[in-house]
Amino acid sequence: MTRKIAIIVASGTGSRMGGDIPKQFLPLKGRPVLVHTLEKFLAISGCEIILALSAEGLAYWEPIAREYLPADAPITLVTGGETRFHSVKNALAAIDAGDALVAIHDGVRPFVSLNILLNAFVAAESFGAAVACVDSKDSVRVTEGAGNRAVDRRTVKLIQTPQTFRLSVLRTAFEVPYSEHFTDDASVVEHSGQAIHLIEGSYSNIKITTPEDLALGEIFLGQTAF
Repeated sequence: MTRKIAIIVASGTGSRMGGDIPKQFLPLKGRPVLVHTLEKFLAISGCEIILALSAEGLAYWEPIAREYLPADAPITLVTGGETRFHSVKNALAAIDAGDALVAIHDGVRPFVSLNILLNAFVAAESFGAAVACVDSKDSVRVTEGAGNRAVDRRTVKLIQTPQTFRLSVLRTAFEVPYSEHFTDDASVVEHSGQAIHLIEGSYSNIKITTPEDLALGEIFLGQTAF
């Protein structure tokens, strides 16, 4: 069986949340957001986790891990970088494997389903790169200079995480210097020439970024599905 590894990116400061505590450590139904996320990957048999945290985040981590997670949880810590690109690159450097499937996931997406995670690993093994997405529910316009125009929303996909790849694909892709055009992991991998295979995500797989997202998360956790 191919080795499964999750890189959880949780080194953000959470400026849009507006508080002093980084959003990944805020309480959600009594437990930190990040703990909910980690538990989804800990439920996958044999899955190893590499957690990228900022220097500030490392100060929060130890008491949280001690209180909420098993002592033998297969979690390796790395220091996050200046950007997501650098955080993932640091995490890749910590992987000692010749072959693996690597799911990169936002630490503040705690509502990803086990089904999406498992489908992502299967698709990545088959296609090399598998990215979760959903259809746009809204009308879409793109700006062009001072103007703008409508785009058929049926051609638009809203990208989520996990973004899952063969390790060899990731290593090749992240050999390049950072570019501001790298908005997510898939954009880095696509730049290397690898085609991106899309898999079905979920509208409940939200990224907790604002106070409104946190309130919605409380509602989600009140439902038996989570």
